[in-house]
Amino acid sequence: MSMVKEFREFAMRGNVVDLAVGVVIGAAFGKIVSSLVGDIVMPILGLLVGGVDFTKLGLVLHEAVGETPAVVLAYGKFIQAVFDFTIVAFAIFMLVKIINRFRRQEAAAPAAPPAPSTEEKLLTEIRDLLKK
Repeated sequence: MSMVKEFREFAMRGNVVDLAVGVVIGAAFGKIVSSLVGDIVMPILGLLVGGVDFTKLGLVLHEAVGETPAVVLAYGKFIQAVFDFTIVAFAIFMLVKIINRFRRQEAAAPAAPPAPSTEEKLLTEIRDLLKK
C-alpha cells in the first residue's frame, strides 16, 4: 500500500476529522474567551480594584539602555491568561457535565422490547384462529 493511500485512509477516518473540527472550533472559542476576558472582565475587575489595567502590570527587571529594550516581568498578562484558562476550563467542564447527564438518561431509559419476528406473528395468528 502506498504511503499516500495509507495517509488518506488515516486522515479520512471519522475520529481524525472530528478532532480537526474540534481544534478549529476550539481555536475560535479561545479567541472569543480571550476577548471576553480582555475586553469585558478585566476592565470591570480593574475598575473594581481602583482603575488598574492588568495588561500593563509588570515589574521592570532591567531598565532600557539605548537600543536594548527593558526587561519586564509582565505578570498582568499572566493574570489575564489565567482568567482565560479558567473560563475555558469551566466552559468545557459544563459541556462535559451536560453530555454525561444525557448519557446517564439514555442508560437509565429502558430499552423498547424487540418487535416480534415474522415467525412469532404467524404463530400468534394461527393461535388466534384456533381459538375461534
